[in-house]
Amino acid sequence: MERVGRLVLIGVAVLAVIAAAVLWMRLHGDRSGAEAVVPGEGEAVVVEVLNATAADGLAREVTRRLRRAGIDVVDYGSARDSSLDSTTIVVRRGDSTVARRVRRALGLGRITVEYDPRLLLDASVLIGPDLARALGFHP
Repeated sequence: MERVGRLVLIGVAVLAVIAAAVLWMRLHGDRSGAEAVVPGEGEAVVVEVLNATAADGLAREVTRRLRRAGIDVVDYGSARDSSLDSTTIVVRRGDSTVARRVRRALGLGRITVEYDPRLLLDASVLIGPDLARALGFHP
């Protein structure tokens, strides 16, 4: 009977180790990209692209360029305000490292900071007439 008790105790210990390993893997496991990206965490850059010019198709073209550069564009469209004189990259969370990466991908852009973590974005790209001209669009 004493031997059965030891076997049960060993079985319980093995199950506890397995449960602990599964929990650890869920919390600290493989982060190779299979998990959802949380804006502001890790290497991923999450942006929106808003066209502040009258040039049709510009936001879509900028979105393609940014995605080719490894930047995750989650939304694109027209900006409410179309009075920009130049392309502006607005930092929404984190630091200006993200904005500098976006500017490198586009070749230009003024960087400003207007934190708004409710947007769940690292940055907003407001396309101005300078980028439209550089890409061959007529603003």
